Amino acid sequence: MDTAFTEEQDGIRRTVRDVLARRCTPEDVRAAVLAPQGYDTALWHTLAHELGLPGLALPEAYGGAGCGTLELALAAEEAGRALLPSPLLPTAVLAAPLLHALGTRRQRDRLLPALARGELTATLAVPAGTLTSALGLTGTGGGDGDVTGNGTGPAPWTGISGGRHGRGTQEGGFGATGLAATGFGVGGRGADGSGGSWAGGGRAGGIQARPADGGWRLYGEVGQVLCGHTAGLLLVAAHTGGFARSRTVLFLVTADAPGLTRIRQTALDETRPVARLELRDVPAEPLGPPEDDAGPALAAVGPGVAAVLAAEAVGAADGALRRTVAYVGVRRQFGRPIGSFQAVRHRLADVYVRVEAARSAAYYAAWAAGTEAAARAETAAPLSSTLPASPGDGPAVPEGRVNGVDRVNPAEGRANGAGPGEARVDGPLALAQALEALRSAAAETVQLHGGVGFTWEHPAHLAFKRAAGDTLLFGPAHLLRARAAARAGLFAPRTRRASERRDGEAVAV
Repeated sequence: MDTAFTEEQDGIRRTVRDVLARRCTPEDVRAAVLAPQGYDTALWHTLAHELGLPGLALPEAYGGAGCGTLELALAAEEAGRALLPSPLLPTAVLAAPLLHALGTRRQRDRLLPALARGELTATLAVPAGTLTSALGLTGTGGGDGDVTGNGTGPAPWTGISGGRHGRGTQEGGFGATGLAATGFGVGGRGADGSGGSWAGGGRAGGIQARPADGGWRLYGEVGQVLCGHTAGLLLVAAHTGGFARSRTVLFLVTADAPGLTRIRQTALDETRPVARLELRDVPAEPLGPPEDDAGPALAAVGPGVAAVLAAEAVGAADGALRRTVAYVGVRRQFGRPIGSFQAVRHRLADVYVRVEAARSAAYYAAWAAGTEAAARAETAAPLSSTLPASPGDGPAVPEGRVNGVDRVNPAEGRANGAGPGEARVDGPLALAQALEALRSAAAETVQLHGGVGFTWEHPAHLAFKRAAGDTLLFGPAHLLRARAAARAGLFAPRTRRASERRDGEAVAV
């Protein structure tokens, strides 16, 4: 990995920072979250039409900039620094990669250019509290099978679903706070992530899909959908196939679809507007073939999503730290600035170390995600390119660069430091570290601002709510780490060498 940013990357970061410094102050943020949309539409127009942020990581063939995960992470870091309320995350980070990976040529040609121009916003709708599971970042996720249970169904108090076909294998568990005996293993429907219980699993909850009148109809309800009340396009994860052929499929639902009700919900972090979606016999279009499970595709974009979220959290933590350092330099007590006291210096130094460590982890995770995507493209065609062409699809669209990284030989990529599947571990770990850094920075911001920092109206609480809200939406950190540990095989059974075994002793320990 080249740790020096290119001139283009520095330019992206500098331009976004300058715009947001002028138009996204704490006062602007408080005014924007009170709007019906939950964000400043004029500022979004500037970011989308003039800066091209929604299409930053999309190929140039679809009107994007042809950059990648790292460039998108740099833009997200600046958005996090300003605590920007916008549809950038659900549109560019969640929806666009899935449309590009799963969509038919007709769907991509019709939707991706509008997303890149900012004329259309989109979001991913999965059951409340299961976003990281759907992306394969925590224990019940889509890419590596469900967390093993006893086959009796979900355990909502732990956020861990039971295996659907038997007990599976148990690998133990761990966490930063002493998580034990959670039973991380290979259960559910297998390693391809099919049937994901996070989507309802055929039981109560989630969205159910059924064929009707030559199309598909959706029925159900989901909550905590990012920008779900304003998105022009919804990517809805729905369960279909019954128990025998259980699978989760992504469906496209337009904002004006009959039977769709969208209600903005009250959120702890107002800078991330969320909504509840109620679907009553809503017509929908499958994203790609309805016979395929969406679990592997969701898990494939998970590391990139985690890296961008980590960069955004780092930006928020860095912004809170800088404001606190400025404050302790002017707040005087006992005839001197409180920033001159050694105890205050030590606390801020600890936060600085955490933020810088999280920043390095986020940058590396973003680079690894982009490199791995390029290696995948070199060895295998995109999912949608293997599908038979639908009538009117037309010629295939050239893809150009993949996630902003020139196509590379997979062996060369590994030689440069990105091993196969490495991003799937780096992304969750970077996100866990960034969430903890943000929590630490926000807590110290409130504490070191003294009495004024405890007032609800002070800007310190914007960072505090972002830290708490992100932990609820994308964490907690110990489950992110536990998932990464399971993927890395840290707690897999170890086989002793013959010289270490005694007569009659079992091989696996």
